[in-house]
Amino acid sequence: MKQRYVYVLAALLTIVGLSVFTYKWQVLGFPLGEDQETPVWTVESAISFDSGPGSIKVQLHVPTLTPGFRMLNENSVSRGYGFSLNYGSGGREAQWAIRRADGEQTIYYRISVYEDDSVDQSDTTPPFPPPPVIDEPFKTAVDVLVSDVRDHSADTASFTTELLRRVNDRSPDPNVELLMAGVDSNADFVSVVTTILAAARIPARMVRGFPLSGRQRSAALVAWLEVHDGDQWLYFNPATGEESFPDRFLVWWRGNEPLVNVEGGSNVEVGFAIQQNHLDAVAIAETQAAQRGTSAVDFSLYSLPIQTQAVYSVLLMIPVGALIMVVMRNLIGIDAFGTFMPVLIALAFRETKLLWGVVLFTLLVALGLSIRFLLDRLRLLLVPRLSAVLIVVVMLMLFISLTSHRLGMETGLSVALFPMVIIAMTIERMSVVWEERGAADAMRAGLGSLVVAIAAYIFMGMPWLEHLVFTFPELLLVILALVVLAGRYTGYRLTELRRFKALSTD
Repeated sequence: MKQRYVYVLAALLTIVGLSVFTYKWQVLGFPLGEDQETPVWTVESAISFDSGPGSIKVQLHVPTLTPGFRMLNENSVSRGYGFSLNYGSGGREAQWAIRRADGEQTIYYRISVYEDDSVDQSDTTPPFPPPPVIDEPFKTAVDVLVSDVRDHSADTASFTTELLRRVNDRSPDPNVELLMAGVDSNADFVSVVTTILAAARIPARMVRGFPLSGRQRSAALVAWLEVHDGDQWLYFNPATGEESFPDRFLVWWRGNEPLVNVEGGSNVEVGFAIQQNHLDAVAIAETQAAQRGTSAVDFSLYSLPIQTQAVYSVLLMIPVGALIMVVMRNLIGIDAFGTFMPVLIALAFRETKLLWGVVLFTLLVALGLSIRFLLDRLRLLLVPRLSAVLIVVVMLMLFISLTSHRLGMETGLSVALFPMVIIAMTIERMSVVWEERGAADAMRAGLGSLVVAIAAYIFMGMPWLEHLVFTFPELLLVILALVVLAGRYTGYRLTELRRFKALSTD
């Protein structure tokens, strides 16, 4: 195969792997770090009212557009009531209905949200509002105030800031004083301001919601001002005129319509409570993927049984070890026995820990090699000789385990984790190299195998890398691309630079 085909294949593997990885990370929200938790706020609305014998119909405004937040789930707790979600003139509405109810009633609505800066904060561009119908003398006061504010502003944002400054002035002029007479709540104040802005042909609406912070047993709705400048919605603090938005402000509903409407009930009261929890970011990402209907969650390893997940959390690190093996042998030039022996030994090191693993591996190979030289005198054929070495390895493992246990060194029991067939083949290969090329080459290859196993163990034991490969298994395509590229490398290895150093100086 020509060189360019290899490059094309590696590029395709990399593009596919990174594309799926980016989609799951940026769109679905799968976390890059392990044990990453996301704060989740649950807002509960309790609607209490008295009902006489008869039918009841309840309508509650619920969040529609929540800038900076994404909904995780929502549900209703209403015994005997039918529940539905619909869109009304003011946004989404939760509706409950029952054919017959009597006495005190309480209906609960809960929504859980979490922060997500990627949520689009935009809305449809509204038409210019029609001039509001205002009776005299209020109409004259509004016209004079709008004309005066327009002369002292340059655009929509500055107009709104100037208007809020004037209506919040502690010594207001007669027009402002007339318009603000009888205003006794923040919502009424914002309602008057939106009326003045409508008279100036500026789209504006009231936004009500909650600043989310920790746990609040009794949360109060806060009214904010939202103004459209022709391109986007701007948020203003009605008390100061500052163009800003409260931190972690959950928008509950927009407009001047009442929060709740109960048909057939009386003495209606609405209370809100907020609770903050921390959920696993992976669980949130899976929920979002399920809500989007994407197939990514169906092929996620987190959908497998727990025991199977534990197996694959180890198996998926083998390609990482294989990449380290390729780099160490083909690019650095470290000689080693076998192709996958160092990787399998590195897996055993994950259980025995590095220090004890190196000691047990060295001891096992040294003893096995000694007995292998004794078997040479018997002049056995290849297959019987390998079988004999395998039996000896098993007996040596048993001997080391029993001896360490008698000495109170329980770590020696983990020698059974070493792959006995690989150990037997290593002993056989090492003895053959010893006979053919001498003890130095055999020891160098054995030491190289140990070095590669240690390097593979270090990388395969990184928790963040294990999480990354398990959460984004498509990254194995990138590893495959790197292995394919390394397979076509025919240049000098690092260890050969020293070997041919004399040639470069001539």
